[in-house]
Amino acid sequence: MKGHTFWSDLKNYRVLLLMLAPAVAFFLLFAYVPMAGIIIAFKHYDYAGGIFGSAWNGLDNFRFFFESGDAWRVTRNTALYNIAFIVVNNSLQIFAAIMLFEVGGKWFRKITQSALFLPYFISWVVVGAIAYNLLNYDIGTVNALLRGIGLQPVDIYNTPSYWPYILVIVSAWKSLGYGTVMYLAAITGIDTEMYEAAEIDGANIFQRIMKVTIPNLYPTIIILVLLAVGNIFRGDFGMFYNMIGNNGLLFSSTDVIDTFVFRSLITSNDIGMSAAAGVFQSVLGFATIMSVNYAVRKYDKDRALF
Repeated sequence: MKGHTFWSDLKNYRVLLLMLAPAVAFFLLFAYVPMAGIIIAFKHYDYAGGIFGSAWNGLDNFRFFFESGDAWRVTRNTALYNIAFIVVNNSLQIFAAIMLFEVGGKWFRKITQSALFLPYFISWVVVGAIAYNLLNYDIGTVNALLRGIGLQPVDIYNTPSYWPYILVIVSAWKSLGYGTVMYLAAITGIDTEMYEAAEIDGANIFQRIMKVTIPNLYPTIIILVLLAVGNIFRGDFGMFYNMIGNNGLLFSSTDVIDTFVFRSLITSNDIGMSAAAGVFQSVLGFATIMSVNYAVRKYDKDRALF
């Protein structure tokens, strides 16, 4: 009977399953099959032996990574940057979505939404070039303006303390439109009768936002934050590399696990240590998402991811 039910479902939902097949194949090929390469982190890799033929070296790659003094720095930077991105980006996206929903005028809303969405489609390579032309000490627009009003120019590319603020601002600018659309879609799905009832009860616009809009956004906020927390130890390589490049003066405040792994692989050709750093990053991410999801389940199991 069970076999009959399975094959019947397979036949009845064959179109939907066929639509799902490309996504399943993608994740199998690019997310699960490569997991076999995790053993590189425990081997002294050489090209002659390959992945499976290289000699085992236990935890030596991890020991070298932690004893190098870079492990704590890149882990701290990665986590703190992502926490800042989650807090700032989601706050601005929620604010922008609420403002667009409340502001009247169809054309104004469409034009504003399109303008906010535009930076999302700009490549990080282009963003890095824009930042360089704005912030460069000799030819940058910012320093040209400072010189023009009689102030001293600022050497931003040689001053690490400026970059946490710059990167948070750039990340917020680029992701604002995409996140706003998701939150705006959630807001438009709220039952309009709730707003009408609140208005009849005498609620002003701020009370409607606080008592109707934001509480109904909680499920969306929780899901998006949980998904972001799963990547809290995974830096945006495109952003950090194109904004910073190989400027060693800024590594103390901008180097994250992804850029460290890339640089280790390119400069020292140490595949084993690069793989060890990647495994370390994945384990931290897995532990974080499991912990946060467990905490959400304890609070409200219906809002947890699983």
